[in-house]
Amino acid sequence: MNRVSLLKLKSIQNWSWIFLVTYFTLAKFNIYFGILGLVCMLMPLYFVIKYRSKVHCSHVCPRGSFLGKFLKRFTLHNNLPGWMRTSFFKDLLLTMMIFSFSISLYKARGSYIDISAVIVTMMFRSLILGIIFGIFFKPRAWCQVCPMSTGSDKFKLALLKLKIIK
Repeated sequence: MNRVSLLKLKSIQNWSWIFLVTYFTLAKFNIYFGILGLVCMLMPLYFVIKYRSKVHCSHVCPRGSFLGKFLKRFTLHNNLPGWMRTSFFKDLLLTMMIFSFSISLYKARGSYIDISAVIVTMMFRSLILGIIFGIFFKPRAWCQVCPMSTGSDKFKLALLKLKIIK
């Protein structure tokens, strides 16, 4: 991706955490809003197609925004251990999240309300993991191992291999 295209995309990292808080608030009062979590899950893939990079992580991600904004005072500022930054660990985390999500969706049996609940649960679990990582390590430590980031990398490689993007 050329630098000029990236510069045209304004970062909303300072305030995109509001989307995350709004999402969980709406889902708490009406679980049907849980389906909106699909937007959060699909946006990184959209940005890979449009900008050919993980610009979502650095410019948009509401979870990263939330972690960066609210964990600054509570973090131990440790670096992630090297083994957590390996491809093996990131792939394992992605696989576990996909497996858990898939099993839960299967159990939902097509029920809109159950699918919404599955999505909210997955979003909440990853937020809790992000908070734990942020407290013990650095505020956005989760971003280094985030399954959506790893998945976006793999999606980009697949698109390049299939010559869908250049």
